[in-house]
Amino acid sequence: MARFDKRDRAYLFRRRLSQAMETGDVSQSGLARGIGVDRSTVSQLLSDGGARLPNAQVVGECASYLGVSADWLLGLSERPESAADLLANSLEVTEAPRALVDEQIFDWHREAAGYKIRHVPASLPDLLKTRAMLEWEYSPHLGRTTEQAIGASEDRLNFMLSAQSDYEIAFPIHEMESFLRAEGYYRDLPEDLRLAQTERILSLYRQLYPRLRIYLFDARRLFSSPVTIFGPLLAVIYVGRNYLAFRDSNRVQTILAHFDQLVREASVPDRAFPGYLEEMADSALARKS
Repeated sequence: MARFDKRDRAYLFRRRLSQAMETGDVSQSGLARGIGVDRSTVSQLLSDGGARLPNAQVVGECASYLGVSADWLLGLSERPESAADLLANSLEVTEAPRALVDEQIFDWHREAAGYKIRHVPASLPDLLKTRAMLEWEYSPHLGRTTEQAIGASEDRLNFMLSAQSDYEIAFPIHEMESFLRAEGYYRDLPEDLRLAQTERILSLYRQLYPRLRIYLFDARRLFSSPVTIFGPLLAVIYVGRNYLAFRDSNRVQTILAHFDQLVREASVPDRAFPGYLEEMADSALARKS
């Protein structure tokens, strides 16, 4: 932040006070009534060409009434929002329906178009799933609306794939093995559907790499909740019924550092992923036969 002498800071205060009044459509009389002073006092605040600043109480009252921060009025901050507003805006809690690419997720992807998207999915990434896989996974929750939801989701997925964003996906290796062996969450997954899904992942990966990179990490060494990081803009943690979306740069960078650690310590790096997937798929088939 640039250094100001007293006269510069007094001038900046007057300019920002006038700006806040204009933004809020507040007249001198209205501000005077709002902070409990005479109109002549407000007029003096706006027109005094000297180096004196008003006392802290008057500055605080003006800031509170106009909905800005006192630090911003005094030139100590470039953000006009109050500290409470900054904190409230740094975290957003939204509903996370049991669905495919819901409207909120799609909006975040559109906002971040062109930025790198980093993703730790809760199951196989929707971005890579076949239609049959989507039906198997979501029909129990969506019922009669499954077809309609999948159709809308496919349009959104196609947009995401064509948005010129790079995708890095970090996935627990045990989850991939459970899918390939039809165990746990995937225990009722038919073999033909599983094989088609494996081919779909390999086909998309070969088509899109290096725009699409997949890393498999060992959850016994590193744990991660489902999370998506939309470039430098926001980081979203999935907690089941809700998304926790962080927009302040410090939290985004903290979650990004966590993702980068998953990538650095991946048991299967991006270049080795196709070979690993083919080998594991063949091994799973051999076990069944």
